[in-house]
Amino acid sequence: MFTGIIEAVANVKEVRQDGSNVDFTIESSLASEVKIDQSVAHDGVCLTVVSISGSEYTVTAVAETLAKTNLGTWQPGNKINLERSLKLGDRLDGHFVQGHVDTTGACIEKQTLEGSWLYRFRFPEKYAALIIEKGSICINGVSLTAFNVGRDEFTVTIIPYTYTHTNFDTVEKDCVVNLEFDVLGKYLLRSREFAA
Repeated sequence: MFTGIIEAVANVKEVRQDGSNVDFTIESSLASEVKIDQSVAHDGVCLTVVSISGSEYTVTAVAETLAKTNLGTWQPGNKINLERSLKLGDRLDGHFVQGHVDTTGACIEKQTLEGSWLYRFRFPEKYAALIIEKGSICINGVSLTAFNVGRDEFTVTIIPYTYTHTNFDTVEKDCVVNLEFDVLGKYLLRSREFAA
């Protein structure tokens, strides 16, 4: 379980195909603090640390993860957002994030405002019931508030701190991002389906 509050921005150091899986070597200031078998959110995707070496560690993504996220586009040099799992007793500054990406979205607009940045994203319409006006959305692991929500589009605004302490500074028009919708909405929708 995560909160969508990014701890560090890391670099993809190496990408290796291993059958249907892909191993990613990550260079990060958090490498000395993580442990093998620990879950870490990478651009919102929960991945298990499988090896550690100095300032680098390796995680593995299976075919299902590669199909539902933007990890298949990662290349050496890409910047990614990292968050370690929530500790009991910590403040919950974002919202409950599972690290289970639902789908990807595409940036269709980026505006530089006076002191902030506005982004508009398009997503598959079949997820429309899972996002609400002023509700929580997780984009590349970042907990944000959605507004101007349509059937297949929504908008977020990024403050300067978030812009410089995440990889949002690399998100431009046509970029593909990872989206995780609020888990509470998923359970409510599922229970309503069975109550009908």
